[in-house]
Amino acid sequence: MSEPDEAPKLEYDFDFGTLVMLRRLVNRYAARHGLAGPDLYRFVVAVNEITTNAVRHGGGGGRLSLWQADGRLYCRVTDSGPGLPRPYEHGHRPVPPGSSSGRGLWLARQWVNRLTIESDSNGTSVTLEAAAPQPDHR
Repeated sequence: MSEPDEAPKLEYDFDFGTLVMLRRLVNRYAARHGLAGPDLYRFVVAVNEITTNAVRHGGGGGRLSLWQADGRLYCRVTDSGPGLPRPYEHGHRPVPPGSSSGRGLWLARQWVNRLTIESDSNGTSVTLEAAAPQPDHR
């Protein structure tokens, strides 16, 4: 995925102790940049799933970057965990009932316009993209 031209407007290092506050920050930022109602809720939950995954599976924390460019809202979550084998395969199918992992990526993919994963032995980067509503010009 090509990097949008605009630099991140919000960057935050997080860990388990800051997940609740981080969710509030994402909610406020996304609302200020045009997301509302179910779209806002879905974006915030998707980001929360990915940040929680970074804490649980990616070394205990990570870095979140949020920005808006070209009518889109972006969030990138990076961690320094062991990485995912075949990252392009993750989160495309519902997880079987009783499975202990995998739901977060699947849910996040359902609730954003695009989700990309880059991963190697140095960590994982997940980028979420949501369409910001266009202004009403009545």
